[in-house]
Amino acid sequence: MSFFRSVRPFIVAGPCSAETREQVLVTAAALATIGIQLFRAGVWKPRTRPGSFEGSGIEALAWLKEVKDTYQLPVTVEVAETAHIEQALAYGIDVLWVGARTTVNPFQVQRLADALRGVDIKVMVKNPVSPDTDLWQGAIERFEQAGVQEVAAIHRGFSGYGSATGYRNQPNWPIPIELKRRKPELPIICDPSHITGKRDRVAEMAQKAMDMHFDGLMIETHPTPDDAWSDAAQQITPQQLKDLLAGLIVREEYTQDMSGQMQLEYLRQLMDSIDTEITDLLGKRMELSEQMGEVKKASNMTIYQPARWREILETRVEHAASRHLSKEFVAAIYEQIHHESIRKQLAVLEEATKQTKK
Repeated sequence: MSFFRSVRPFIVAGPCSAETREQVLVTAAALATIGIQLFRAGVWKPRTRPGSFEGSGIEALAWLKEVKDTYQLPVTVEVAETAHIEQALAYGIDVLWVGARTTVNPFQVQRLADALRGVDIKVMVKNPVSPDTDLWQGAIERFEQAGVQEVAAIHRGFSGYGSATGYRNQPNWPIPIELKRRKPELPIICDPSHITGKRDRVAEMAQKAMDMHFDGLMIETHPTPDDAWSDAAQQITPQQLKDLLAGLIVREEYTQDMSGQMQLEYLRQLMDSIDTEITDLLGKRMELSEQMGEVKKASNMTIYQPARWREILETRVEHAASRHLSKEFVAAIYEQIHHESIRKQLAVLEEATKQTKK
């Protein structure tokens, strides 16, 4: 069984940064009684601006080795350079993780992967700062192709300008869901600390991750979070982590309840039927779009007509609200439908232009 699936949820916890030997050992002592699976601490911290605490470096690796030896807890650190890998391995670090800022650079990821060829170690890869499934998948596959036997993904949310929803990093759930669809065997761990940026929302986000069938959680934990040297606002105490885990509802992908399974299967059949109808209707709509393209071609009209598009969007969104559908959801759907309609009508004009030039 995969290390990252030895228990569900698989819990990675520890301070954002390894600040002092005492802070690391006090945190580890408390977490060891909770029964976490992996102790984390940042040793090299990629800070946004110079002058911030950037980690204790090699000195902190000795503290993590002490945690491993004293409490029999596997330990993990973030690595961004090949020198980090060499030093971490020298201190017996069990798992390495690649941060979001590193994942965005395929050249650097490849250098890290090459440095691990022939090394028996586990690797976790955080999503890139931008919502790019291909980039995330590519980073994971570089380690797999280098021979790393156990790789897990960490969903820590995606950076954006501003935060209308109050998150530090937008969860953008479709990205990890798509990664799971492409690589169903890949364990995915959620980092609610970095997504929320606020300790009072960590439990809420952790539950969402469990409801989405994530394999585990990475939660920043500090004995005195307000005194933390980095990311103080999002760290929780070991006792708060214990309470969070005690209240966590862990759902299963399947049920042994035959009655519930039969009801679910019936509803799925209805949904499949509706999906077929939706596809058929979309096909008919696009046929009408092509006919409209012919009319516009004959009448020498533009394909894109802003007033008509505004009318479509306003009336469809208004109707959607009467069916208790999210306006944003329906608007996003019709934007895609409109794009495809425009594409088909443009194809009609392009074909006409080719015929004229012959």
